[in-house]
Amino acid sequence: MIALLMRDLRLSVRAGGGFGLGLAFFLIVTVLVPFGVGPEAEILARIAPGILWVGALLACLLSLDRIFQLDFEDGSLDLLATAPVPMEGAVAIKALAHWLVTGLPLTLAAPLFGGLMSMQAPGHWWMFVTLLLGTPALSMIGAFGAALTVGLKRGGLLLSLLVLPLYVPTLIFGAEAAARGMAGLANSTPLLMVAGITAGSVALLPFAAAAALRINLR
Repeated sequence: MIALLMRDLRLSVRAGGGFGLGLAFFLIVTVLVPFGVGPEAEILARIAPGILWVGALLACLLSLDRIFQLDFEDGSLDLLATAPVPMEGAVAIKALAHWLVTGLPLTLAAPLFGGLMSMQAPGHWWMFVTLLLGTPALSMIGAFGAALTVGLKRGGLLLSLLVLPLYVPTLIFGAEAAARGMAGLANSTPLLMVAGITAGSVALLPFAAAAALRINLR
């Protein structure tokens, strides 16, 4: 399992679409919003949690199609299907690799990018916490969508259409928790909802993704 994780991390960096591309896209979204909304610090600070969450969500989409596609093209996915490692475990490891390459760098960069949108100090902390809780769900849901579309030509657009509606609850509760924390309000309920979505995704979606992969490999 550790060897599979290290292999996926190396492939993510070598094949492109890794943390550099995701961070660059995240930065571009953060920089462009003030040009469209205006330079008013109060307005930027108020919308910063939602904008940062949307930027992180879209940045995660950039590399979802690579989770299984490269393995499908070179035949490694067929070997994984017949390996002693359960397919569910392989799916979880690949989702973890995607999070380490994409979700974790976005989580670490969000407080810094928040400063570009006039976000105050409490908001930096809550953006870090909410993204740390929510981005694993984005990677796991993305792995499920990638399993459904693996082997399809030009399946990237279909993957986005399948995954985006599933991302909406995490986006809503994550942005709400960050906004409430920045305003000094109680945010335990949206935080628990984000954590619950992540826990449910990690517990259930590896089985659904493994079943989808077995069907696509027949």
